[in-house]
Amino acid sequence: MDALSPSAAVATDAGRMEETLRPVSKADRIQTVDLIRGFALLGILMMNIPFFGLSTAAMPRIYTAPEGSADFQTNLVVSVVFEGTMRALFSMLFGAGMLLFSAKKDLQIDGYGLADFYYRRLFWLIAFGVINAYVLLWPGDILYTYGICGLFLFPFRKLKPRAYLIAAFLCAAVVFTKGAFHAMETKEKREKYLNAVRLEKQQKKLTDEQKKSKEAWLDLEKRVKYDKKKEEEHNRKMHEGYGTIFSKYLPLNATLESTKFYQNFVWDALAMMFLGMALFKWGFFSNKLPTRTYVITLLAGYGIGLTLGWLGFWDMVAWFRNPGRVLDADAFPFRALYDLRRAASAIGHASLLLLIYRSGVVPWGMKALANVGQMAFTNYLMQSIICSLFFYGYGLGYFGRLAFYELYLVVAAVWVFQIIFSAVWLRFFRFGPFEWLWRSLTYWKRQPMRLA
Repeated sequence: MDALSPSAAVATDAGRMEETLRPVSKADRIQTVDLIRGFALLGILMMNIPFFGLSTAAMPRIYTAPEGSADFQTNLVVSVVFEGTMRALFSMLFGAGMLLFSAKKDLQIDGYGLADFYYRRLFWLIAFGVINAYVLLWPGDILYTYGICGLFLFPFRKLKPRAYLIAAFLCAAVVFTKGAFHAMETKEKREKYLNAVRLEKQQKKLTDEQKKSKEAWLDLEKRVKYDKKKEEEHNRKMHEGYGTIFSKYLPLNATLESTKFYQNFVWDALAMMFLGMALFKWGFFSNKLPTRTYVITLLAGYGIGLTLGWLGFWDMVAWFRNPGRVLDADAFPFRALYDLRRAASAIGHASLLLLIYRSGVVPWGMKALANVGQMAFTNYLMQSIICSLFFYGYGLGYFGRLAFYELYLVVAAVWVFQIIFSAVWLRFFRFGPFEWLWRSLTYWKRQPMRLA
């Protein structure tokens, strides 16, 4: 995204050279940052596609499908290797982008300084996020979250890497603590339910509180269990017009961008942003570390991330099959290590990409990813436009009509299109169309678009 791109320049004004704030030129871009961003951009569609094309009510069906089925095996691979990692990479690179943007001298240009342009670009990012959620109707929007979180990053721009690591740890600790309290509440619900059942077997009359405790657990089990009617009702609404879908997603978007954001998203995103800032200052994303270091981070990242991903996936399978049995077993909840797992796997992905880049084995592939990454803002919004028109009722109406594994054929088709589109577009233009709009709004001046 544009917020992740470096920018610094020297401009001539009335025969006098003066350093100014303007978008980065193509020659000044850090290609490794672009290619990692491009990889994350394409990969994030893998995680978003189930929610573009299927009801959330279908997920228990996917997790409890026969283990040899195409749906189950696809879900296993995607969950273990990629779940959460692309969003983690995006967040890390967003933090790195804040450092790149704030590295320029704070000169007054037309009465505005560095902080003015920084916060203006974030306010526009928030606006684009609102449009993505409420106009393009994508409840999984991340632009709003990044825009809000970015507002708090500017004062931290001059810290040392170790301080960023501490900040990342503290934010992750908040997420972990909240999750632990939620898990304890769920465990307490289960214990109160079992106590009520024991009393009933002893022919004892339950108090009103005990009855409510029993109903609370049964309601949780009902929400975890697959409900075919609920999925079909969701599918039916998604096959209707824009107004119906807007009305359905309005309360969901409002919740995600308010209470859910406050409870979880803000800490989750900030943790990865601070981690990305530390990695960038160490030279990780800009390909400045020794090859041996990238080999170590690759092995450590995948060793930790994929192992925890595998264990966490089977935790989820067990939960959807029988949540009561999971709690009664008192087994270690590997899903609680979700942030550690996805951060480790994300670093593993980035390390692998940087090692491939250094080897020079597939330069055309690295260039293709860099093109997509240079236009990540456009490509991200394009995914919302393409998928909503393909799946929703005001478009082709394929919502709920494809098997889980078939959704990834759509992903592959979008990847091919965006790789080709990005390469062709950048042959003629400096920026993607949405990058150009965002930069023009940020600097409140029409930016040059066509290449000389």
